[in-house]
Amino acid sequence: MKPIELRHRILETVSKNGGHLASSLGAVEIAMALAEVFDPETDRIVWDVGHQAYAWKILTGRDDSFPTLRKLGGISGFPNPAESKADAAIAGHAGVALSVAEGLAAARDRRGGKEHVVAVIGDASFANGTSFEALNNCAAATKRLIVVLNDNDMSIAKPAGSIAKGLGRLTSGIRYNRAKNVAKKVGRALRLSFLYGLVHWVKNRLKTMMLRNVWFEEFGFHYLGPINGHDLAALASALTAAKEENRPVLLHVVTKKGHGYGPAEKDPTAWHGVGPFPWPSTPDTVDLALPTDGQKSPPVPGWSEAFGDALCELAKDDDRVVALTAAMRDGTGLAGFAARFPGRFFDVGIAEGHMVAFAGGLAAGGMRPVVAVYSTFLQRAVDQVMHDVAISNLPVVFCVDRAGVVGADGVTHQGLYDIAMLRCLPNITICQPKDAEDLKALLKEALDRNGPTVIRYPRGKVPTGSGVTGNGERVTEKGNGLPIAIWATGDWYGKACEVASRVGGIAVHARYLKPFDSALLAKQRAAGMKIVSLENGAVAGGFGEAIGADVKFGWPDAFIPHGTQAELEKKYGLDVDSIAEVLKNG
Repeated sequence: MKPIELRHRILETVSKNGGHLASSLGAVEIAMALAEVFDPETDRIVWDVGHQAYAWKILTGRDDSFPTLRKLGGISGFPNPAESKADAAIAGHAGVALSVAEGLAAARDRRGGKEHVVAVIGDASFANGTSFEALNNCAAATKRLIVVLNDNDMSIAKPAGSIAKGLGRLTSGIRYNRAKNVAKKVGRALRLSFLYGLVHWVKNRLKTMMLRNVWFEEFGFHYLGPINGHDLAALASALTAAKEENRPVLLHVVTKKGHGYGPAEKDPTAWHGVGPFPWPSTPDTVDLALPTDGQKSPPVPGWSEAFGDALCELAKDDDRVVALTAAMRDGTGLAGFAARFPGRFFDVGIAEGHMVAFAGGLAAGGMRPVVAVYSTFLQRAVDQVMHDVAISNLPVVFCVDRAGVVGADGVTHQGLYDIAMLRCLPNITICQPKDAEDLKALLKEALDRNGPTVIRYPRGKVPTGSGVTGNGERVTEKGNGLPIAIWATGDWYGKACEVASRVGGIAVHARYLKPFDSALLAKQRAAGMKIVSLENGAVAGGFGEAIGADVKFGWPDAFIPHGTQAELEKKYGLDVDSIAEVLKNG
């Protein structure tokens, strides 16, 4: 396939299914060069994040199945060894490719293998703490490793921090490469072989001054680049040269996120992850821009937006309130806060562990930090939640977005485990709202609390509702008083109400998961009621176990694949019909 044909294929499928578009469009030539220079099923290619790897899927035996991308029973939106031998590792969370690749390379060295190992990592992922730990260990772990640093000056949005600025300065090395090539040609023409030693010394000094890439060399890497990441011949040539090295090689590749598709080039942040959108159907129209309103229909306010609006309103009256995110300003709903309170907003880049410890320091210093983070990414910082926040009982508010099944992003992104991971920690309060008013009330309560609070909420639209009552009522009941009480986490409270109306019973909005309303629970047990839990989280270690529910509905002890939320709920018996049927027969 030619690059334009690959981009056509990606656009054709993502326009129908949704997916991660701009990053994969920018990495097309990288995938092509890797497939040309290496054997995808023998050599080990580790993609740091699957956002970049759609072209790789197409080139490694999944072209025919590519239209099933992110569909229930279809191929995953991320690399997965269970799906193809060409996928060396799971790649859903950024920052781990160097570590995984080093492990594969060290294992190869131990058993005397000959395969090549390549890690493809983005510039934003490169700033992750795990990446630096791997960088520090690389020279001791293996002599044969190739790192492709895909530098598109973006994460999901513009990357933050000094590493991004440093890589930006390195791209000026194109001037150095041109000067070096001219010097080589002059040297050959004049046959000044007796000066080669001096020329080599001068070249290294020039390289140090112009590129400032000594730190790569200090870590034991031979630095190559910067190279135009959309020049297929140059990429293939550089990768071929890297295969011959007997030391770790870092190939610095400069790409443009969204390359080849006008709207995505113009606004790569908006086109990072998209739903279905209208798109021209022939390869020769790939570069045609859509109308400005053609990408999506106007967004429906969701939980992230409700959180951002509530935080802005509360922050007006309390200048101690600061907000933190890990490269997810827009996704977590903090764009408005960042615009209104720029001095109180911190984007730490893809560094969740640092973010939580940083928040602990802010809280110890008298601030009221609010950490906005997806459930799947908070997993990366559980140690800091315990060690740097909970032990000292610091007033950090964790607003945990995408808590519950998220759908098409699949197994690496399902937010099912935050309750189980956090409820065992002393000092932590965990709660979940049922609507936007409830979210604002819980956020205010959390900011007034002298200890850590977790507020979890799902992906998607906010249900309509009257919110909590003026006196701060913590439990809402609905039903005819028959002997079933369905305790539901906030986003599934509406589902609990519907089930209760079918089977006869009471729906309880479990507003606080820790501490839960033990007095109400005791009252219901004393009345002989059957206690049922319904949670958009893992049953193992979840809320149902905390209250000792007689019947527990939630996600099973298994990794949940990709599919729509409705499809997955039906598949695992968590839709209204299935739950009602179990309770009627129980």
